[in-house]
Amino acid sequence: MKPPSLTVRLSLLFAVSTVALLLGLGWTLERAVALHFRELDHHEIAGKLALVRNLLGRATTPAALASLPADLEAALVGHPGLALRVQASDGRVRFVSARGQLPPGTASARSGSGQPEDLLWVRWNEGPRAFRGLIARVPVGVPLQTRDARTAGMAEPPSDTVAIGLDISHHQAFMAEFRRILVLAMLLAAAVAAALGWAVTHAGLRPLRRITALAADLDASRLGARLPETRVPPEIKSLVVAFNAMLARLQDSFQRLSDVSADIAHELRTPISNLTLQTQVALNAARDADQYREVLYSSLEEYERMGQMIGNMLFLARADHGLLHPTADVLDLAAQVWDLFDYFDAWAEERGVSLRLTGSACARADPLMLRRALSNLLSNAIRHTGAGQQVRVRLDDDGRGVRILVENPGSPLSAEQAARLFERFYRADPARSRRGETAGSGTGLGLAIVKSIVEAHGGTVAAASSAGCTRFTVILPSAHPHSAAQAPAHSAGT
Repeated sequence: MKPPSLTVRLSLLFAVSTVALLLGLGWTLERAVALHFRELDHHEIAGKLALVRNLLGRATTPAALASLPADLEAALVGHPGLALRVQASDGRVRFVSARGQLPPGTASARSGSGQPEDLLWVRWNEGPRAFRGLIARVPVGVPLQTRDARTAGMAEPPSDTVAIGLDISHHQAFMAEFRRILVLAMLLAAAVAAALGWAVTHAGLRPLRRITALAADLDASRLGARLPETRVPPEIKSLVVAFNAMLARLQDSFQRLSDVSADIAHELRTPISNLTLQTQVALNAARDADQYREVLYSSLEEYERMGQMIGNMLFLARADHGLLHPTADVLDLAAQVWDLFDYFDAWAEERGVSLRLTGSACARADPLMLRRALSNLLSNAIRHTGAGQQVRVRLDDDGRGVRILVENPGSPLSAEQAARLFERFYRADPARSRRGETAGSGTGLGLAIVKSIVEAHGGTVAAASSAGCTRFTVILPSAHPHSAAQAPAHSAGT
């Protein structure tokens, strides 16, 4: 079963909320109207009871009692739904009206607490008709002005039982019609609320539909598309901003991937073209063994270069997916740098470059990975340092982190070039030689590998160029050894 759309869900919620609100309001209104009618009925019945009490109180003589039925009959004029019955204490009926119905059980009344006479309010139904009334005991021959004389020790006066009934069928009919209209109004309001909720929700979710349409049409050629962030509801704006940011990241990643793919194709095309050309030349004529050996050595050099490139790309791919898990050994960085000086000494001497180390520090790092990163930095510095100049390495530990600085004189770099040095296949000098380089260099991957290794250790690396000097700064977590001491400056090379 297909789940309902968000618009339908919100519309139903609008309708249900409206019905719940109207039910509460309708119940309150119905109770208020019903209580109002009950008060009106009680007021009318109580008024007739007061009239009857007054007439019975004034019947102090036989002549007054004889004229009592006529007086009561006159009191009921204009009240067609009202019925009255007056019964003497000896069982004689003094008066009974022919209109309406009387309350059942008129033989006795129940004492009401705090009342000057006994009262019993009753409500009953006879077929489709409803009635409300009361039964009361009213003293006879005791005017209202002298009724309190009973409290002074006088004898209890005789009392008649008065039963009053009021036909409230018209009230019941009104309430039934009122409830019917109220239910219809609630149903209509629920339908209108659902329709308005659908319209409002449909309009409010327009940005979401635009996001859906954009996502449906999204492909590699339209990664630059963006949703407008103006005139968007605050609840949707965060989604629009996040969606645009996602598109920007996708565009950047896709562009970088395209650049890397193009660079890989370009880098592989040269050795493959060299191999193809050398093979074709070798096959054009018969060669002696030394010539074939030379061709094979040349091919082997190209194979090694391609193998190094593939290995470096795999390393960077592992770094991108967070698969590098370096160990955390405590390393003496000065010893690591001196080992690398020994490794590069012959090459530096050949180029007329001297190597210099100052300071000492210890860091927690993976020995092989850190050695690879420092090797790439040193080879990059030696390659760009002219004869008679010096590559300087400085170590420093301020207690918060280890700082490794690799400096070399050379051509100044712009801020844009310095910022892009750690991108894959980027070369500030595209014409530099590719032969005789160390692993990871010459293809634009060496500094990218340095950045991946440093970041895998939780550190940072940056490049800057000023006053004819290029400086690479690596910051790693410090090992905080108790015996760490500053070592004097050392130098090597010519």
